[in-house]
Amino acid sequence: MEWVWENFSEIWGYTLDHIGLSVPPIVIGFVLSVPLGYWASRSRIVRTILLSVLSIFYTLPALVLFVLVPVALGLSILDPANVVVALTIYAVAIMIRAATDGFTSVSADVRESATAVGFSPVQRFFRVELPLAGPVLLAGIRVVSVSTVSLATVGGFIGIPSLGSLFLTGFQIQFFPEIWAGIAAVVVIAAVFDLILSGLGRVLMPWNRREMRRQAARVVAIGATS
Repeated sequence: MEWVWENFSEIWGYTLDHIGLSVPPIVIGFVLSVPLGYWASRSRIVRTILLSVLSIFYTLPALVLFVLVPVALGLSILDPANVVVALTIYAVAIMIRAATDGFTSVSADVRESATAVGFSPVQRFFRVELPLAGPVLLAGIRVVSVSTVSLATVGGFIGIPSLGSLFLTGFQIQFFPEIWAGIAAVVVIAAVFDLILSGLGRVLMPWNRREMRRQAARVVAIGATS
């Protein structure tokens, strides 16, 4: 603990760098995945192509992708934008499957009913399909958040400041308090992000909370009668 307090400013600086690398891919990945997932849910061919291509990208090791991105974009390998782009690719690869499943779960009868009462395609999307797919989208972005925060540590191994820099230095000099400090900071960031997303889900989707309470009540009732 003494080392942590003595080097708190350095740890805090890496923590802010890490957050700066993690937030844009989570947000951009979600924004890109929702329309792509909706498109994929409406076409079996598009779904097969998108999921297959993105699955290939997701299987690439993070360090390899972090090196390939600057080559493809013509940027310096030490440019933080490389990490943001690579993490966005991973985020879309995870999120698009959740988005596709979420929109696919909206039954055709519901869509047809919305159209029958006069909703335009845009109104139907925002007022019917997106809210119904919301719980699945929320679950997906929570997974993306944890994955992105953990993968951002790899940036430290190619010279981009992040909490991964603590891992690298700690391993090089065999100083384990520095490694544990980095691990603890990553866990805290992931937990805070998850709490924020969970809270946003409760605020934006109150109907989902009511449904969970109804399901819990049914379970209790079934258990009482058994």
